[in-house]
Amino acid sequence: MANQLYYGDNLEIMQKYIADESVDLCYIDPPFNSNADYNQIYNTSGDVDSAQARAFTDTWRWDDAANEGLENIVSKGGSHYTRQTIDLIIAFERVLGKGDLLAYLVSMTQRVQEIHRVLKSTGSFYLHCDPFASHYLKLMLDNIFVPRGGSMRREVIWYLDNVSGFKGNAPNWIRDHDTVFYYSKSKVRTFNKIWDMSAYPKGYEKKFSNDDGDGRLYMKRAGRKQYLDKLKGKPVGDVWRIPFINNMAKERLGWGTQKPEALLNRIIKASSNEGDVVFDAYCGCGTTVAVAEKLKRKWIGIDITYNAVSLILKRMEDTFGKDIFDTIQLTGIPQDFNSAKALAEKKDDRLRKEFEKWAILTYTNNRGIINEKAGGDGGIDGLAYILDVNENNEQKYRKIILQVKTSKSLTPSIIRDLNSTIDTNDGVMGILITLYDANNLVREAKKYGTYKNNLIKKNYDKIQVINILEVMSGLRMDMPFAMKVVKEAERKYRNKQGKLDV
Repeated sequence: MANQLYYGDNLEIMQKYIADESVDLCYIDPPFNSNADYNQIYNTSGDVDSAQARAFTDTWRWDDAANEGLENIVSKGGSHYTRQTIDLIIAFERVLGKGDLLAYLVSMTQRVQEIHRVLKSTGSFYLHCDPFASHYLKLMLDNIFVPRGGSMRREVIWYLDNVSGFKGNAPNWIRDHDTVFYYSKSKVRTFNKIWDMSAYPKGYEKKFSNDDGDGRLYMKRAGRKQYLDKLKGKPVGDVWRIPFINNMAKERLGWGTQKPEALLNRIIKASSNEGDVVFDAYCGCGTTVAVAEKLKRKWIGIDITYNAVSLILKRMEDTFGKDIFDTIQLTGIPQDFNSAKALAEKKDDRLRKEFEKWAILTYTNNRGIINEKAGGDGGIDGLAYILDVNENNEQKYRKIILQVKTSKSLTPSIIRDLNSTIDTNDGVMGILITLYDANNLVREAKKYGTYKNNLIKKNYDKIQVINILEVMSGLRMDMPFAMKVVKEAERKYRNKQGKLDV
């Protein structure tokens, strides 16, 4: 099978595309707001501080979708969910009420049930979470897996070892761990014991000072010879001391919830073999699929944001080269005007924003930077940074403003406003991507002159108008990008905005 990368809602994707008992190992790290006041998740009145609770409620809120999910779980009965799962969800509703936390638990129950379905009988499941909902999640996992012959294998503690800086001033015990629940679908499962050489004290190998005469070193222990080349290390327990990815880490990509490759390396090595299928339903920046590729596993990844899909594609290309795309089947990206229009006209504001992300990142070959601000974005949907030189031939970074418009009727005032946005934000160019043809705007844009890039001695229209069909036909921004420039720009812009995922 080709490796599969899906863009869309993981529940719909699993139901539509992923077959029963086709996955050997699944790991998920679903989003959850660990920073909100714990008591706020019980507040169903809507009176919580909006700034503090936004990260949680933007992802999990009681709405029509949550209500439909609850009814779906209860109405499907034993044909899909276990009786214990249905009873548990009804009990959750009675205790918690119809609020944000119940919306989260309903969403997770639907998705874990689908994960259980797609796991092979010998499959394993790892769910990564934090203390704010882990107790509810364990009850949910028990009631999905155990009645059908599965088992809770371990509660793994990931010791983050990141108590530093401002965290040390918190008036509480410092939270210094995450939880990873490990379940198997049946009693028979793949498990390769992991041995840790670093657990031995420094210089331990010097104790192997005896030589048989064949070059093999050994030490005498309990009346027998222990050879250095047979030393496995110490078996890894259920507390994992793996460094957290700090701001200076080489593998850091700027994704807020990025997990270290060492964590996924351990999980994938332990619970799968070469050629097995590894699945991540909340793919994020793609750590699971990147590690699976390195370890010669097949993989399936899903994410609902195009930021994530774009970053995964860029990560895979940077790590494995362009040939990697020959092994990846990408599904869910708009393929024609109607599917692009459907994405642009989603009822949910959060999903409509995905059209902007897809349009910008596709046109810039994943080099653009998305402005995640939902409203009051100052006319900037995205940015691109390019190389130029000044009159002294010194290297300079120039800023391009990107806007996306989906209205059918756009007036020339759009171009005038974009020109003002370019000038007030120290930009040199503006790109307007439209859903529909906008020939009247193309003519208006010509009035604003050109920008000359002195590095490559080329003139560009200061304002360009591109429609989405041109982008889908292969039109891409042809500018002197440099990865060093892009990454530095991402870092600076992210620090300024405080909420940028690229």
